Amino acid sequence: MKTNSEKKIKENTGGKYFLIGVVMFFVGAISLYAVMYFFPAPFVKTITEETRNVNITDTGIADAVEKIYDAVVVVKTYKSQQLYATGTGFVYKRDDNKAYILTNNHVIESGDAIYVEFTDGRQIETSVEGKDTYSDIAVLSLDADEVSVVAEMGSSEDARVGDTVFTVGAPINSDAYSGTVTRGILSGKNRLVGVSTQNSNVSDIMMSVLQTDAAINSGNSGGPLVNANGEVIGITSLKLSSSGLSSNASIEGMGFAIPIETALSYAEKLENGETIERPSLGITMRNLAAAMSYYYPALNNIGVDSGVYVESVTEGSPAADGGIETGDVITAVDDKEVTDLAYLRYLLYNHSVGDTMKVTVYRDGDYRDLTIHLDQKAS
Repeated sequence: MKTNSEKKIKENTGGKYFLIGVVMFFVGAISLYAVMYFFPAPFVKTITEETRNVNITDTGIADAVEKIYDAVVVVKTYKSQQLYATGTGFVYKRDDNKAYILTNNHVIESGDAIYVEFTDGRQIETSVEGKDTYSDIAVLSLDADEVSVVAEMGSSEDARVGDTVFTVGAPINSDAYSGTVTRGILSGKNRLVGVSTQNSNVSDIMMSVLQTDAAINSGNSGGPLVNANGEVIGITSLKLSSSGLSSNASIEGMGFAIPIETALSYAEKLENGETIERPSLGITMRNLAAAMSYYYPALNNIGVDSGVYVESVTEGSPAADGGIETGDVITAVDDKEVTDLAYLRYLLYNHSVGDTMKVTVYRDGDYRDLTIHLDQKAS
């Protein structure tokens, strides 16, 4: 049994330990605060938050449009003193005496008087320096003093798919909408598109062109396709937009333009009064599918499904000298498969008079390779 004296000693000892614990707690807390106050780096993590203010501004292409706008004209074609057709053109060159305007051949081909209307309202009669059906290029001229702005030529070859492009023209053949600007992107390059030169639904030649989703409507034909720097990279053509595609295909958002390099190569010759020379095979021909229908049932089991049927061969022509015969089916040119006469003519016109061309024909159940010397011009 513990005595009163022993109980007191124990109580005093417990109180002492409690007091020491309290003192040590406060001393530790004060020490920790002092260390954190005077030496904060190991204990404090600084988080820096960077806020960026991004302003998205699209000022459009107004500067590029202004650069070319007054070089664009409305082309008005008259026949027997009546307005027959309208389109668009642009001044692409000027020398000491003349200014030259590029447009499409199909815009002016049926007219006997061609006028151009400038953005300031002046209407001036022009001279036709030259025109070409298969390239669909025409060159007009007028007095150099009548022109204040000349369009700057660019490069379709340097243009990239996805680049911003725009057109300037007079859509839907109306003065009310002249100077309309439509914007899009360059959707494709080197597109082969069929064109009818006879105003029919059947393509008789193919062209390598630029594709854009910028709106191209009737009246835009002959106008410039322009890059974001205000430089012309092509000539728009509704004729390209409306032919060479399936009758069931939607052509919304698919416009086409002749590359400016191609157009200028023809324009230079037309300015100088030169005839555009193209080689000729010296045959009459028909798409095989049409021939099989026309000559049914004689060609019903001819043995091939596609190609160009040779209806006749001119004596002394490159085709005759090279061994092509009536009844042959041309299936390839330079080892490229030929499915129709439009593509055959495209491959042929990629050659010059004087070239040699390889032609594959199907005759009597066999394929034959023939060498054709293109020493004759197309009439």
